[in-house]
Amino acid sequence: MKKYILNILIIGSVCLGISLTTYAQVQSYNDDIWLHYSGKNMLTSKLSFTLEGVMRFANGLSEKQQYFIRPSFDYQLTKHLTGSLGYSHYATYVYGNPAINKTVIPENHIWLQAQFVHQFGDLKITNRLRDENRWVGIAVKEGDGTYDIDRYVYRNRFRYMLLLNYPLIKQEKATKLFAILGDEAFFNIGSISASPNVDTNVGATFMNQNRIIAGFGYNFNPHQQIQLSYIHQNIWNFSDTIEESNPTIRLSYITNFSFVKKH
Repeated sequence: MKKYILNILIIGSVCLGISLTTYAQVQSYNDDIWLHYSGKNMLTSKLSFTLEGVMRFANGLSEKQQYFIRPSFDYQLTKHLTGSLGYSHYATYVYGNPAINKTVIPENHIWLQAQFVHQFGDLKITNRLRDENRWVGIAVKEGDGTYDIDRYVYRNRFRYMLLLNYPLIKQEKATKLFAILGDEAFFNIGSISASPNVDTNVGATFMNQNRIIAGFGYNFNPHQQIQLSYIHQNIWNFSDTIEESNPTIRLSYITNFSFVKKH
């Protein structure tokens, strides 16, 4: 068990180390607030439907940062492994100084995911791997100085998250208050075109984002949970000219319901 925990902590440390050694030319800082919902609905004993949505704000609530909606179907393959097929629609706004975007940028994703969950006593360890096939809107400056979405280009992104969950207060053997600690790294996958007139499908940096996560959660009952987390988010823009460093507060409401008939 100790060897397993050590290995996954090493992986997480490597992901964080890569992010901290990647430098952009200009630094941008934003204090963010994220409002997050995730609802899992069991359809059979193994198949579930999950709907996730987020509204993100930059610099308090003064600027819209991003929203997304993310439905998925999830299948319990083994006791420890769940596979998912999902879709995401994003809109990323113009925010911060300097701003990464010139206009609202839409994205559509089709993604595959594997999630491994292991329990070692009270400690729950989640390893999540996601491969995102992204179609990203490209903004082009018009003659009047405004920017419009001219086309969509394909980009591929790989995400790895390590998350530790440990109970702090139990009531009749059921966890009420728990702590979470983790890191999620986003990697650009693909190749850069040699021609400046051809859209590339990978950014100038290997790292796309990194998120350090720490917080607390409370279970109201087996079906409803709330989490309050601090996330330090780093984002590298596509050309690696701007790096955002964003201290973030995330408030999450999480549900887990079953529509499976009990016999």
